[in-house]
Amino acid sequence: MKEKISVAALMLILMLPLLMQSQDSHFGNWLIYIGNKKLNQKWNIHNEVQYRNYDAIGDLEQLLLRTGLGYTFNENKNNVLLGYGYILSENYIGNTDDKVSVNEHRIFQQFTSKQNVGRVKLNHRYRFEQRFVEDDFKLRFRYFLGINIPFCNEENQNSPYYFSAYNEIFLNTRTSIFDRNRLYAGVGYNINKSIRLEAGYMNQFFETSSRDQFNIITFVTF
Repeated sequence: MKEKISVAALMLILMLPLLMQSQDSHFGNWLIYIGNKKLNQKWNIHNEVQYRNYDAIGDLEQLLLRTGLGYTFNENKNNVLLGYGYILSENYIGNTDDKVSVNEHRIFQQFTSKQNVGRVKLNHRYRFEQRFVEDDFKLRFRYFLGINIPFCNEENQNSPYYFSAYNEIFLNTRTSIFDRNRLYAGVGYNINKSIRLEAGYMNQFFETSSRDQFNIITFVTF
């Protein structure tokens, strides 16, 4: 019975973007694919696609394509990665319905570290970005702290469901220093050892405003 309730709850979460299509809402929706191809025990290729909408779906905010080559060490607890990203942004002009397209090419370096505290899994990510935004050049630092807690108990030690949350802060190297902060919480399901599906709510805090997003994320390791 508990498993059926959990499945129903997850399906309801996944259907929320469709239910909101008929509403006049500024609640955004992000569809995210994150893949990791293991070349061997040490090397991996990261690949990522994010389709971000201003509303439920159909009003493009940003298309993000990211890839990189990583090296794992310290008994698979740490990874360093050199990557490249292309970002197409569709920005509204003031309070009008008109948009302007902005192209960005991004080079980034990152270091990730994994920890286990009992059943709780912690993930630290430090990322430094060199951003070529049209004719402008920008530098940005990001710190990500994520937690993952499986929904298991004495009766069910191998539950495929888990709770996920993270906070990520973005800092520029020039004014204004604070760029944004992302706070996220969601529920995930491990389909098998290679694929997991996750859905949750994220709020982005900017210097003078904030925005809500509903995220649907697919993680694939192959």
